[in-house]
Amino acid sequence: MGSSTNRACPRGISRPLPAFPKIRADFTRKDNMATQKPSVVRSSLTAQVYRTLRDRLMSGRFQPGERLKIGELAADLDVSETPVREAILLLTNDGAIEMKAGYYFLTRRLSLAEYMEIRRLRLLLEPLAAVEALPHVDADFIAELERVHATLIRAEKERDYPQAVKSNFDFHFTLYRRSGMSQLTDILERLWIQAGPLLNYLYPHGHPTYRGDHQHKRIIAALKAGDARALSSAVEQDLIEGGEQFVAYLETIDGQEAEPVKKSSSKSVRRAPRA
Repeated sequence: MGSSTNRACPRGISRPLPAFPKIRADFTRKDNMATQKPSVVRSSLTAQVYRTLRDRLMSGRFQPGERLKIGELAADLDVSETPVREAILLLTNDGAIEMKAGYYFLTRRLSLAEYMEIRRLRLLLEPLAAVEALPHVDADFIAELERVHATLIRAEKERDYPQAVKSNFDFHFTLYRRSGMSQLTDILERLWIQAGPLLNYLYPHGHPTYRGDHQHKRIIAALKAGDARALSSAVEQDLIEGGEQFVAYLETIDGQEAEPVKKSSSKSVRRAPRA
């Protein structure tokens, strides 16, 4: 991870990653510092770094088994190393990061069994989150989901795969967070941060396929119709149908050391991963 002004692309990503905003400014302004104790400011900054890294994990910004360099992350986020280190330690409790001997950190690379367990939990919980969101949906919200999906499709066509992965994440969690069930969305986020890094090296081998319309379109149609049963089914099938090749590829590499993805050329054709 380089600085934000010279951002290097991870292996397997052919275009620069979508920019994340710097986060120091909110906590270094004199008016904030004058009214908050140093320990409170540091605690707040750690929480913000934690949320930023959590979002990056969920949206596939890190490679499976990638070593997280605290100094580089601190420079990228424009903060000191202390809140980054504290945030990473919190993420180890979420099961997203492993601490190795010598006090260094790696993102986890899930086995097939671990991924399938997470998938079973998602199949139970994500349809529930979507259905719980249904009473809180209005025309403006649906229009926003349509815009996010359009961004995903455009990113796929332009082979902007980091943006496509992020847009898919945005689509799902824009919907799930609308449920107003913070405990449920926290559980889902913890599942996504463990599986997120896999999205970087499974493609094109595990690209999603659909037998008919894109399942996001079915989700949007069910929201417009207020049809809870159709909505639950569409969310479920987005994971099952869209993930068939994803699971098949995991089966081929389970128990083996996965080779790192080579940087794709501009001529290569790769599809964006979805949840």
